[in-house]
Amino acid sequence: MLQALFGSKGFENISITDYMEDFDGVDHTLIDVRTASEFREGHMPGTINIPLNEIGRRTDEIPTNRPVVLVCATGNRSGAAARQLAGAGREQLYNLTGGISAWARAGHPVER
Repeated sequence: MLQALFGSKGFENISITDYMEDFDGVDHTLIDVRTASEFREGHMPGTINIPLNEIGRRTDEIPTNRPVVLVCATGNRSGAAARQLAGAGREQLYNLTGGISAWARAGHPVER
C-alpha cells in the first residue's frame, strides 16, 4: 500500500499548493534542512531546523506518529533528506518542491 502511495522512493514530492490544501489543519512536522545561517535568513512559520548534514544523527527529534514535510531552498536537499529518512524506514515523508524560494514567491509568510 505505501509503495502505491509513495512509490519506490519512500516519500512523496508535494507542491506548495497541495501542501496548503492537504496539510491545513493537519498535525504534521515541518523540517527545514538548510544550514542554520540560511534558516535565520528566513523560513516558513512553524518550521524546525535540522540541517541535512545532521539528519542522520538527529532522527530522534523527528516524530514518527505524524507526517513530516521537509523543505530547503529549492527542494533538492529536502529530497535528499527524505530519501535518507525513507532509507532508514521512516514513513509519511513529503518533500516540498520548490522549497522556501517557491513559498516566498507565492507570497506566503516568511519568518526571520
